[in-house]
Amino acid sequence: MGRAFEYRKASKLKRWGAMSKLFPKLGNIITMAAKAGSPDPNMNPALRTAILNAKSQNMPKHNIEAAIKRAAGKDAADIREMHYEAKGPYGVQLIIDCATDNGTRTVANVKATLVRNKAEMLTSGALNFMFTRKSVITFDKTEDMDVEELELELIDAGLEEIEEMMEPQEDAEDKAIIKVFGAFEAFGDLSKALEKMDIEVTSAKHERIANTPLDLTDEQMEEVETLIDKLEEDEDVQTVYTNIN
Repeated sequence: MGRAFEYRKASKLKRWGAMSKLFPKLGNIITMAAKAGSPDPNMNPALRTAILNAKSQNMPKHNIEAAIKRAAGKDAADIREMHYEAKGPYGVQLIIDCATDNGTRTVANVKATLVRNKAEMLTSGALNFMFTRKSVITFDKTEDMDVEELELELIDAGLEEIEEMMEPQEDAEDKAIIKVFGAFEAFGDLSKALEKMDIEVTSAKHERIANTPLDLTDEQMEEVETLIDKLEEDEDVQTVYTNIN
């Protein structure tokens, strides 16, 4: 997924957070992680990461605690991860990650949104070789941080790529951040290495990176963004990955 798209998405996620539309999505991930393991984040790496990502979107502490408690409730919904693959206009490929307690509802809503926006669902596995799952960890760049030295320190932990970029802020100047990329399996080692270096991570997740990015014109991009916006408005849709450059 292209960097410009990442910036657009990051900006929108912040707006969602302000409107409390993002919190239920984040809460579902926390609930799933807590239900699958220990409700103690110190004993559950998946839960710890889910909480970290929720905090990076300014999710209130009481919302996080409520999501954890929901996992232990007798009437806790069975929230499951589901993944759909689709083909959009202009050769755009999409992988749609969802978290839902009603798969029938989710697939029907996703299909309807795709059809209304000139896209179609693909069979499961159709895009397996078009995307690679990567560990992606983000943190703020401090004044005394040497990126080249940091790169050397992280190579043994599985670092494949490191990028310094400016992240747009809605009500402030752009902020310098660093993203480190590693293989899917390197997530734990990279996280531990950064923790040992006392680097405060703002986001840590597995992402799907397109193997062959696609360039679109501004007009084409506007049409595709409308499709992505409509998909992400669904409460069950967590993330939409594309091959847009």
